Order: sequence, then structure tokens, then C-alpha cells
Amino acid sequence: MISATDTKNTFYILNKKEKTPIVFIHGVGLNHTIWSPQINSFDNSVIAYDILGHGKTPLEKNNLSFNDFSIQLLNLIDELDIDKIHLVGFSIGSLIARDFATKYNSRLKSLTLLCSIFNRSAKQQRIVNDRFELSKKSGSLSKQALKRWFTNEYLEKYPDTYQKITSILKSNNMQNFLKIYELFVKHKDEEIFDNIKVNTLIMTGENDIGSTPEMSKNLSKHITNSQVKIVPKGKHLCSIECSDDVNNAIKDFIKNE
Repeated sequence: MISATDTKNTFYILNKKEKTPIVFIHGVGLNHTIWSPQINSFDNSVIAYDILGHGKTPLEKNNLSFNDFSIQLLNLIDELDIDKIHLVGFSIGSLIARDFATKYNSRLKSLTLLCSIFNRSAKQQRIVNDRFELSKKSGSLSKQALKRWFTNEYLEKYPDTYQKITSILKSNNMQNFLKIYELFVKHKDEEIFDNIKVNTLIMTGENDIGSTPEMSKNLSKHITNSQVKIVPKGKHLCSIECSDDVNNAIKDFIKNE
């Protein structure tokens, strides 16, 4: 049974089942609804929530760090009286998951980092800097992002998805968005990766140009007990376009945890 509510000012939905909950963290500018292909696809309980300043979760701070998002997640699972979770983070959600895992590894049964950046090249850093500056100047989010996130074939076949994601992007409070987007743009990969002891799956799309397969492979070298999965034909939002492949990879990964 799926329920929706908020606790400690965090809006979330919960599909309650018997097995250890899987918690999904969305990307910047999005909200919990991007996980609709995952909500009913597992034997585990599933929790998807809106991170600070997104969806129905407010943002009340001006100076933000990833620790604020880790505390948000910690408060959520404490309020729900959940001891351990399988944690899945996408894009900036993967950076939140990385931060959480370095500080609260004991609360995890497994960690999945989906489309996670790592060690950007000078060129890659320049590109994200330029996108950030463009968003600041225009006061809006570019629809061109969807071309990076989905294949053209998928968008042509599923125009409703295009409209849904576009609507989510348009609904953002730009002041909040820019605060959080800046964290993503300026991230320096300074986490203490040795603190992550839990088994970790690092997964990205074969054709993700922002969170490349090379990044996933290099990140894996810094996290003990990690493995890499590259989703064939996937781009950035492979959790939607290639949902069966992504869901099956997570199921196989957590089945013995």
C-alpha cells in the first residue's frame, strides 16, 4: 500500500512491504515522482522523498552543504523508526548518498550510486560551469537537458515523459534550485571514501555524457567492495528509459544483503 505524507518537513511516499526499505534520492531540479518505475517493482518497502527545496519539501537555509541533505535523510529514517536501508542515489542524489554513507555507514545495508560524477576533467568542469551561469542569467532551466537525459527515440515514443519532466523543471523555485545546483557544480569529490564499508553498486548509462562510464569505473577504485554496472544504450535518466535493466541490477545486487 502506497502512502504519502511528510515528517520533519520532508515529503515522501512509502510503499510498505516486509523487506528492508529501499530509499531513492532524486536529482537536482526533479522530485520523488521520477521514481515511478521503481515504486512497485521491488519486494522491499520503497521510500521516495523530495530533497530540500524540491517538490513539496521546503528549504529554509541560505548556506547549504551536503551535510544538510544527509541530516534530512537521517531524520527521515529515524522518524520512521527504520534501522537500516538500501540507499539509491541518482545524480546529485548520488552525492548525497555518498556523503551519507561516509557518515552513517552503519545505517546502510547496501549503497547504489546511479549516474554519479567523479573527477571531472577541466573540459567537463567548464561545461557544467557554463550551464550553471546560463541558468543564473536566464532564470530558467533549459529543456536541452532532456536531450542529455533521454535518447531521441525514447522521447519520440513517450512524449508524456517529456511533458512530465519539463513540467517538473518548470515548477522549481529558481532561487532554491540555484543554491542546490551550485553544490553539484562545485563538488570536489572530497568524501572520505574509506568510511564506506557497505557493498556498493556504481551504475550509469552507456551514453551518459555527464556521469560517464569512465567516471563510474574510476569511482569504484576508491570504494572498497564496489562493483560497476553499465546500462546498455542508457543515458542520464536510465532509471526511467531503461528501468527494467536498472531495477533488475538493483534486485540482483541487494538480494543477498
